[in-house]
Amino acid sequence: MPRVLIVEDEQHLADGLRFNLEADGYEVEVVDNGEAALRLLEPPAPGYDLLILDVMLPGKDGFEIAGELRQSGRFIPILMLTARGRPEDVLRGFAAGADDYLPKPFELAILIARIHGLLRRHDWLRRSQASSPAPDVFEFSGKSIDFDKLQLRAGGRTLPLTLMEANLLRYLIRHENKAVSRKAMLEEVWGVREDTDTRAIDNFIVRLRRYIEENPARPRHLLTVRGIGYRFLAAPAATGQEE
Repeated sequence: MPRVLIVEDEQHLADGLRFNLEADGYEVEVVDNGEAALRLLEPPAPGYDLLILDVMLPGKDGFEIAGELRQSGRFIPILMLTARGRPEDVLRGFAAGADDYLPKPFELAILIARIHGLLRRHDWLRRSQASSPAPDVFEFSGKSIDFDKLQLRAGGRTLPLTLMEANLLRYLIRHENKAVSRKAMLEEVWGVREDTDTRAIDNFIVRLRRYIEENPARPRHLLTVRGIGYRFLAAPAATGQEE
């Protein structure tokens, strides 16, 4: 039976979520603040299979909670719930480490479908880590990205990736040596098709450069294409360049 932790300070919504998820066969625990959730998720506490995390919480908000979990290496699937439906907030949630994002109000059937999808994806990941005969790995310039394990190995370090970081890297790699627009990344990676502040993409690129570049200030793999977006080079020339 999958175990779900709900972090929601609106009592009526928390009660409704608990009732419906338990009726669907889940074991559910509810807390009303992020600090309590972090305590419950500290190892070696009993494991949860999914975190449903409201953004607007007393004390630390959902963005902070997701960020702390990811920075500490806890990669429980996170579904964020929020009254904020702006594309910028969706991207901020993904940047913090959320795996999916559902604006309020939402249909219960949609929530259940999103939960099923996240649990299936997490189960596939665990099985691939245990016994995948052909891991999905991309190697370049002494670095490697394991898309199954959501890990990047560079300079003797193994760095965890969020799902969205991995998806963005995969998209850029698939378009290697081509200029990719910020708009295309927003639409193809995140499915955001509204008028969105593209600085969210720039923030992701800054973080990815810290992972894969020897000198992030002079990138050689993730190059800026002025007026367009970015270009990925697996085997760059001796010196990096902005275009």
